[in-house]
Amino acid sequence: AMTPEKRILDIVCALGLSVILLPVGLVIAGMILLFDGRPVLYKSERMKTPVQAFLLWKFRTMRPVEGDSGVSGGDKVDRISTLGRFLRRSRLDELPQLVNVLRGDISCVGPRPPLRRYVERCPDLYGRVLKQRPGLTGLATLVYHRTEENLLASCLSAEETEAVYMRRCIPRKARLDLLYAEKRSILLDIRLMLGTVFRFLLP
Repeated sequence: AMTPEKRILDIVCALGLSVILLPVGLVIAGMILLFDGRPVLYKSERMKTPVQAFLLWKFRTMRPVEGDSGVSGGDKVDRISTLGRFLRRSRLDELPQLVNVLRGDISCVGPRPPLRRYVERCPDLYGRVLKQRPGLTGLATLVYHRTEENLLASCLSAEETEAVYMRRCIPRKARLDLLYAEKRSILLDIRLMLGTVFRFLLP
């Protein structure tokens, strides 16, 4: 569910950040072209609801491989470019998602939009989580993002990455997403957005 107040906050924040960060985005796009080549953007199918998909935009940080699927773990680390490592660490690779916010695909704050494969494997869980509009950041992102990265970084195969993500990441993030849904307010959204800025952009 998306209240009119939350949608207004999304548009104001996304427009404001787009104007402020446009020069940064253009520099990043130019550097990707220069050092890593095309494509500049990576588009990934994600789920807005248990049955409705959309394309999530990011700056490309990895060498493309045909047939790639699932979340990124240690098995994919050799595909991440030097520039890509910086963009991921600072979360600047997610700047293009401001377009997704303006389009209404996602909100500024909410659960991170999942891949279709995980929604299909955990339909009951995501049926509850995706009652909220997915977001750029959220409670689960702030609390669990670094832990998830560390857990997946130690995985040496796609199978191990998948198993660890399904067993240790999805349930914990879902609990936090459902807690956010219970406590959700405009003030909480603002606190989570500010927390994200201080945690990831000003470490």
